[in-house]
Amino acid sequence: MHARKESVGVTAGHPGQGPRPVDAYELDTGDGLAIVVWTYGATLVEVRVPDRHGRQENVVLRHARLRDYENRRGNPYLGATVGRFCRNIAYGKFTLDGRSYQLDLNDRRHHIHGGSYGFDRVVWDAELTRTADALTLRLRYLSPDGDQGYPGALAAETSYRVEAGGRLTFEHRATTSASTIVGFTNHAYWNLAGSGDGGVINDHRLRLNATHMLPFDDEFLPVAGPVPVHGTAYDFTTARRLGRTRIDNFFTLSDPAWAAEMSDPASGRRMRVVTDQPGIGLYSADRYTHSRAGLCLETGAWPDAANRPEFPSARLDPDGVYTSRTTHHFTVD
Repeated sequence: MHARKESVGVTAGHPGQGPRPVDAYELDTGDGLAIVVWTYGATLVEVRVPDRHGRQENVVLRHARLRDYENRRGNPYLGATVGRFCRNIAYGKFTLDGRSYQLDLNDRRHHIHGGSYGFDRVVWDAELTRTADALTLRLRYLSPDGDQGYPGALAAETSYRVEAGGRLTFEHRATTSASTIVGFTNHAYWNLAGSGDGGVINDHRLRLNATHMLPFDDEFLPVAGPVPVHGTAYDFTTARRLGRTRIDNFFTLSDPAWAAEMSDPASGRRMRVVTDQPGIGLYSADRYTHSRAGLCLETGAWPDAANRPEFPSARLDPDGVYTSRTTHHFTVD
């Protein structure tokens, strides 16, 4: 196993953080799996895995330049660590212990993915550690009290770990100085055929460990509790071809044994996702510049959980620790 670090450049800066140097870290297991992570947005920039013939290719969408990642209109959170809260909070409002909070509104009338200057828009501090069987990049960011409207100073941590045998794990951790709402995710877009050839994901096969999903309104806010997927276009309880199905939905996971399985028959690459989170958001990138170039799998809290007491809680108190763990295991047929 080996790792290396190199400079990417310096951010332009914005109201949430001034200009900062950005580094790239490459973590290579030496047996086929290698990743590249940038400190800007704690972003997963590359995941290189072999196909059935041993050809190693990047299987996540990426930009070539730092300024492309800084361009919000052209960058739909590619590979970023999203927080403080992934997905939507209706009207950017929630109440804790009788006190109301107004968040930044960055999605029309609503708050999404942590706000205009969320975790995807800041440079994180990084530390690389090595063991005999794994490489881990630990990234840290201190989000001040009131950041994007959230209460409490939040000490956030995201780790990427690669292990022999084709395992990539994301781990998130946070503590807070005041009661708040927390729910991180990774926003990588996966294309197991290889993301560099401009192909689409229609021939990929997908299976989900989800018999229910959350119904959304036209602003992607949940309108009810979980409903069955049986008989709908979103029933992936058995593996099937994605085809032209447009997906921007949130699925409630049936049990913690596994979350999703995705495969590309042409290359033979397979990916199995296991998480300790209660749900998974899927987006087939139909509104991206390169439509359907990748499938985003966002494990994490349920949308608008801050305002839905019947949903799994996203509350974090000063005496608690938020944790999240998701593992992607890569194999070939």
